[in-house]
Amino acid sequence: MTEFFETLNVADVIDGVPFSVTRETIREFCDGSLDYNPLHLDDNYMEGSFGKTKFGGIIMHGMTNFGLITRMLTDWAYAADGEHRRLETRWKSPVKPGDTITPSGVVKSKQVTDKSQWVVIDIAVKNQRDETVATGEAMVEFPPRVPATT
Repeated sequence: MTEFFETLNVADVIDGVPFSVTRETIREFCDGSLDYNPLHLDDNYMEGSFGKTKFGGIIMHGMTNFGLITRMLTDWAYAADGEHRRLETRWKSPVKPGDTITPSGVVKSKQVTDKSQWVVIDIAVKNQRDETVATGEAMVEFPPRVPATT
């Protein structure tokens, strides 16, 4: 269902698409981002000299969370002529191969300014154990709707 600014309510929920994390998807992100940090590729490194983290193996790039959140926001907003304008995120827990993560959003507030209409959204990414692995806040702009002329 396409929503517009006028029909949105505080506490409305935005559902994202689940993403299954594998060694291959982590490697693909390394290739796409040119980030070959061994914490994403080398289990021995993660168990040895990187032991202070106690991750016990490779972890997914945090920016993959960012990408999933962005996909959710753009899929939702663009259908209603909205534009994703800002996103701040914080990683809470490592994501490992075998995890499935799903982003979601909750409309936190709406605001009308002289030039546009804005929605602030609280973001969470959870894994298959319902643990929050990332949080954030996003802002989406909905341009004012032009009244129909007769």
